[in-house]
Order: sequence, then C-alpha cells, then structure tokens
Amino acid sequence: MRIAREGWPFIAIGWIILLVLAYAAPWYLAAVWLPVAIWVVAFFRDPVREGPRGDHLLIAPADGEVVSVIPLHEPRVINGQAMRISIFMNVFSVHVNRYPTGGTVTLSQHARGKFFHAADEKAATQNEHADVGVASARGTLLIRQIAGSIARRIVTDHPAGTVVSQGERMGLIRFGSRVDVFVPGGTRILVKEGDVTQAGVTVIAEWT
Repeated sequence: MRIAREGWPFIAIGWIILLVLAYAAPWYLAAVWLPVAIWVVAFFRDPVREGPRGDHLLIAPADGEVVSVIPLHEPRVINGQAMRISIFMNVFSVHVNRYPTGGTVTLSQHARGKFFHAADEKAATQNEHADVGVASARGTLLIRQIAGSIARRIVTDHPAGTVVSQGERMGLIRFGSRVDVFVPGGTRILVKEGDVTQAGVTVIAEWT
C-alpha cells in the first residue's frame, strides 16, 4: 500500500509507542493501542487512482460525501456566478487531494482562520483554508482545502505557475476536513448532496 510522505513520522511514532507498550506495559495497553497504530497507517494511505479522464470532465478532488451543491458568487478566481460542490472527508477517508482538471495553477494561497466542524456552512469562509485556482483549456475553477475541528494542517503541493495534470496529487489535509470546488455557472453538475466520491475517479461535473 502506498503511503503519503507526510504520514511516515506519525506512523513511526504510533508504532514506537506500540513497541514500548508491548515490552514495558501490561498486555492490554498494547492491545488498546494497536488499532490506533493501524489506523494511522490507513489514514495516510495514498492509493493509485485511475478513472475517466478528459478536458471536458471535472473529477472529484477528495474522497468523502457531498454535503452541499449550491450557487453563489465567487469573486476571487471565477469572478462571477459559480456552483460550489462541497465534499466532507471523515477520519476514515483517504485524505490525499487531487486536481479535478489539468491546467496551470493561477493561485495558491493559505488563509488562517477558525476550526469549526468542516461540514458546517460557516466553515466555508471562516475556517483555516488554502485556495488553489486552476486555469484549464475549458475554463477556470477554484479548489478550497478547508481545515476542520480536528484537522489542523493543510498541505498544498504546487505554487502558482505550475502546470498540473488531471488526477495528479494536489495536497493533503490531516485528520478530517473538507474540499470545496467552485465551477463557473452553467457547468453541468453530475453529483448531488449525499453522493459519495472518490478522488481522481468520480466525475462531479462537465464543462458545457
């Protein structure tokens, strides 16, 4: 199983603690800690993802559940009417994020903020987040990585000016969070609230 590079220090700590408990503590303490050590490995898994590809398609950037699909005005990247698709990742989801489309990164910016539960609507604007704008052959979109009540670390891989590929790793959010995708108004949305997505696999929209 492939592991995200950010996970190795946490995995090492988890298994060192397990070894110490196994040799120097009552057996039941090691038994209690074993699921935690296994979960840390599972959390940082980075599976190879293959799915539909094409510049007319927009692919899910995150594993998780679609918690909202709403119209709004997006002033920074799209600069106009947009649709926002919000995907919530729980602590058991794969947390590696991927680019919905190929193109050039036009914006990569981190904003400090609060740590409300990521599924709450106020998290979209008030929580700590990272904005990534991508200009593709069909149009421009914004991907927002949002920290949650547990997640406190957002990793974004590429600076502005980088040319990226559809399905390529975009970054990672540690320990439960959310990713929003803002697409221009008129884009055909193919998911609805309650749908479950896989990063790099699920088609969430099509350019029109």
